[in-house]
Amino acid sequence: MDFSLSAEERQIRDTVRSFVEKEVMPLEPEVLRNERAGRPGLDPQVLRDLRDKARRSGFWGINTPEEYGGAALGPLMSAIVAMETGRTFVPFSFGGTADNILYACDEAQKRTYLIPTIEGERRSCFAITEPGAGSDARSIRTRAVRDGGDWVINGEKTFITGGNEADFVMVFAVTDPDLGADGGVTCFLVDRDMGWKSEPIPTMGEWGPASLVFEDVRVPDANVLGEVGKGFDLAMRWIGQGRYMIPARAIGAAERMLQMAVDYAKVRVSMGHPIADYQAIQWMIADSQVEIEAAKWLTLYAAWRVREGLDARHASSIAKLNGATMANRVVDRVLQIHGGMGYTKELPIERWYRELRLLRIFEGTDEIQRRTIARNLLKGHVRLGLVGE
Repeated sequence: MDFSLSAEERQIRDTVRSFVEKEVMPLEPEVLRNERAGRPGLDPQVLRDLRDKARRSGFWGINTPEEYGGAALGPLMSAIVAMETGRTFVPFSFGGTADNILYACDEAQKRTYLIPTIEGERRSCFAITEPGAGSDARSIRTRAVRDGGDWVINGEKTFITGGNEADFVMVFAVTDPDLGADGGVTCFLVDRDMGWKSEPIPTMGEWGPASLVFEDVRVPDANVLGEVGKGFDLAMRWIGQGRYMIPARAIGAAERMLQMAVDYAKVRVSMGHPIADYQAIQWMIADSQVEIEAAKWLTLYAAWRVREGLDARHASSIAKLNGATMANRVVDRVLQIHGGMGYTKELPIERWYRELRLLRIFEGTDEIQRRTIARNLLKGHVRLGLVGE
């Protein structure tokens, strides 16, 4: 059992860290100033310029197949890259990617949707959540009714990431109410100019989701993604494939904040001593380190299972639950160590506090992960105590 990275993998990790530290982190003060003034953190052009600079450095399409011009680093290295980019709150990600289910496009759809998305010319969003169907994705009510060679879609989606910026959506609608999720849900590729509308949803963090409204939106049959009735399987593939990426980014943020706490504890003097001398502070630092390391290996194990073609659903649920709750505990301790300064908007800790709270909700709440883990054990889908399975 070898836990080391190859020389090439270490080089990739170190190059990404250097790029984040030299090119992305210096933008953090500007982001904080803009957000304090009620403006967007960064102009979209700044992020596009960053992605172009990264592309010139060889980082484009981290997990995109080589046939589409990507690096195809695979799940394990993608998770490690996410840990590095997670060390900054600047909303930066390497370009050249597309949602995994877009690779189900037929040849015509690839030319219209997949390839332009990879090239950064188009922006997509994934829309399955509805006001009455969040964790219970099987309860979606958006309907698509066949009308000649078209489908007419009516319904509403909510909390859609990128919904305000996207120019097309992968929307899931019921096409056979009798079958529902068991063969009656279809995924459609729907351009914004086909008639759907979006409205921003204010949140406690900087994440800007949207509600999407479909009123008699007419979509040609050629825009069905995959097969009619097979949409729920595509949705579960989208949700499950990258679930381990959520704790990966959380690990990067937690490590960055813990280092802030360590540095601050050494220089903050109280009652004649640096607070790092006090056991209460030391224990918060130690507990955070232990929890971060545990989350890291659970996350890398889930990514490894994906890379090896093994069923990673159970491992990903464990990693997501553990990583999300870990990050919330760590940011709370870091804020406590910084005292009143941690609570101000002068430092990014309170921002992370709000941002990381989302991890326990989206792409499967804590409760859904616990339900999945317990169900797998109770039904015998996984067995305890078997190393390497």
